[in-house]
Amino acid sequence: MSTIQDKVVIITGASSGIGEATAKELASKGAKLVLAARREDRLKKLQEEIQHNGGQAIYKVADVTSHEQMEELAGYALEELGKIDVLVNNAGIMPQAFLFKKKVDEWDKMIDVNIKGVLYAIAAVLPSMREQKSGHIINLSSVAGHNIYPGGTVYCGTKHAVTAISEGVRQEEAMNGTNIRVTNVSPGAVSSELLETTTDPESKAGLDEFYKTAIDADSIARTIAFAIEQPSDVAINEMIIRPTVQVG
Repeated sequence: MSTIQDKVVIITGASSGIGEATAKELASKGAKLVLAARREDRLKKLQEEIQHNGGQAIYKVADVTSHEQMEELAGYALEELGKIDVLVNNAGIMPQAFLFKKKVDEWDKMIDVNIKGVLYAIAAVLPSMREQKSGHIINLSSVAGHNIYPGGTVYCGTKHAVTAISEGVRQEEAMNGTNIRVTNVSPGAVSSELLETTTDPESKAGLDEFYKTAIDADSIARTIAFAIEQPSDVAINEMIIRPTVQVG
């Protein structure tokens, strides 16, 4: 029996892509899922599919850019399922363009979702994890959280922030002996709806070409399951997953 069996897992951005794939993977291993995203129709459909296949899932419509809604999400998980074992901090957006094009609204949205959203979700689950002296926070960064490239300046900045936040939380919880594990997952090109958040035609054309070799979201879901399945005294802190042929 998988060590994932009966773990309560919150997944943000669960309505598509890596979040959806992770939900299906963890449900197949016996996790009790709390699905969160903004699109209720997608969440309901995913819940029904998981339940049809014998899994367990509940959902709550939530926007990661709202501190209050993240607190409500954690409260909902605790009320309905009694604990929170794992947070998969997956929600993110990737609008890209050269800085001189001044897409300030897109910068603000990326900062709100990719940085503040990650912090709000972590803050919401930490108290109960610290109280139970166990837990696992999994943050979705990116290869862009390790590399920098033209056109991705702000996006890379947000994902570098996620990498730094992951390491900071890891150190804080390790020094306090809370037994909370932290994993930073950095995918390369993965098939998802992420590309659709780029509105700049020049950047979109380049991304479309780059993503022709993208791997399936299932590949990331399996690595997340691998990290969760390790014994409680083992923490997989960093994973970078690229298509075999990806250079950068």
